[in-house]
Amino acid sequence: MDHHRHTIGSGSPLEPQIEFSRAVRKGAYVAVAGTAPIGDDGVTVGPGDVYAQTVRCLDIAEAALTAAGASLEDVVRTRIMLTDVTRWRAAARARGERFASIRPACTFVEVSRFIDPEWLVEIEVDAVLG
Repeated sequence: MDHHRHTIGSGSPLEPQIEFSRAVRKGAYVAVAGTAPIGDDGVTVGPGDVYAQTVRCLDIAEAALTAAGASLEDVVRTRIMLTDVTRWRAAARARGERFASIRPACTFVEVSRFIDPEWLVEIEVDAVLG
């Protein structure tokens, strides 16, 4: 088994500022950092829309998993952080569209804010291959 550490970037302008990787794979374990709803153009996707922002976060997380040699089927846990936890159902709907048959562990947490005040949600994902 490969126990080397592989880092995956996503091109986020925050990666070099914070010195983080979008994802890290070590052996069979893949950790995807908190994904924010940032479009390819660097602009927040779906301002005011928890569902649209959650979809974008999951798109970013899925791309990072793929780059790490994993897939949604390998996900064992998601952490969904919201600035307003009363809006959890919109995030849950988007998450359910990807994970209904996989059913990884999930935690919803309310946070006071994110780096960009337009962000309503960030998502972390953990996966284990094999």
